[in-house]
Amino acid sequence: MADHSAESILIQVAYARPERQLVVDVEVPPDTSAREAVRHSGMAREFPEIDPEEAPLGVYGRAVEGDHVLRAGDRVEIYRPLEIDPREARRQRARLR
Repeated sequence: MADHSAESILIQVAYARPERQLVVDVEVPPDTSAREAVRHSGMAREFPEIDPEEAPLGVYGRAVEGDHVLRAGDRVEIYRPLEIDPREARRQRARLR
């Protein structure tokens, strides 16, 4: 692993579609927010459906606000909108049984 100075921390930004996922390492200044990390990651160029200003975010599976301050080693996850309400999905599965 590269030697990173105190002026930056290494984090990851992740996004997944059913057919493809991408996790990128991003070096950012300390006190960077989750939203800033997403902007800095370039994910919106790779996945045009991402709105870096509005996309729901999480860190290691826990939802966070965009202003959540990151720590070295954090993985910011960009969440897609649900395709179906979880309750409705359970109802549909129950009907199939």
